[in-house]
Amino acid sequence: MAWQSEMTTIVRHLINDTDISSPTFTNSRLETSILVAAQLMNNEVNFGKVYTISVDGCSLSPDPTVETKDNAFINLVSLRAGCIIVSSEIKTAGANLISVSDGPSSINMTATLNGLKIVYEDIKERYETAKLQYQAGGNIGEAVLSPYSLRQQDSRYGVW
Repeated sequence: MAWQSEMTTIVRHLINDTDISSPTFTNSRLETSILVAAQLMNNEVNFGKVYTISVDGCSLSPDPTVETKDNAFINLVSLRAGCIIVSSEIKTAGANLISVSDGPSSINMTATLNGLKIVYEDIKERYETAKLQYQAGGNIGEAVLSPYSLRQQDSRYGVW
């Protein structure tokens, strides 16, 4: 199905898993995370369409990426899936956290964990902002009374 290809690619870029020769996550794992995120989104956001989600059956219908493309659904679910995956990576990295010092040499894995936390906070912030924008006006990236709408309509800013 088209959603599996398009949304998996989006999530891969969000979590920086774009090495084609040796990706960290399988397509199957990303698809499952997308479906879990879609299921969780049903409780958070009221989309115009009703989506039937089967995590066990790995299915999503109607496909949000074909015919009348539902960009809001695609973007919000992809961001939510990115949050789920990176939070899982933080848990794994935290469990494997080591710090060893032997004389002048030392090994410290906290930088890896801190880097993952930064990525998680970035994706989470983008998700929360996009969700609020969608709930406020239905358009992700352009909330009601945003500074972008003023600049597009006001010739003082030189933008039309």
